[in-house]
Amino acid sequence: MSGDDPTAVHRTTVALDGAGTCIAEARHLAAAFLTRVRAEHGLEVSQRAVDLTQLVVSELVTNAGKYAPGPLLMKLRVVGAAVEVAVWDSDPILPIARAADAGRVGQHGLEIVMAVAQSFEAERRPGGKSVTARIALTDALAPAETRPRHP
Repeated sequence: MSGDDPTAVHRTTVALDGAGTCIAEARHLAAAFLTRVRAEHGLEVSQRAVDLTQLVVSELVTNAGKYAPGPLLMKLRVVGAAVEVAVWDSDPILPIARAADAGRVGQHGLEIVMAVAQSFEAERRPGGKSVTARIALTDALAPAETRPRHP
């Protein structure tokens, strides 16, 4: 997972078993983490940030479970004006985004993550790999295509 950042004072790490139910558990933990950060520390966290974080968590945990069965780690931390989602799994093969293809059924998860995140990286780590995405905490900092549209 990305190097430790001393400015990231709000963080949590959870081990997941990789079973099918861990996706829902991870989504719930991500929403609870952002809710806690907002309530206890007064950080601005938009509903869009919560929703997109849950989407990214769902995609990354799903991929980890699909391609590297077994336990995985999910780290959530606030760094500056973003929440960083990092998922470690035991498969050292790095994910590769496929070319956009509207006719393809499935396998769009990485495309989705890359479209909604401020940044994305995948790197080999001891015993596997880590995939990390950062999502803006407020709508003003979000990529234009993910900001709410107002008439």
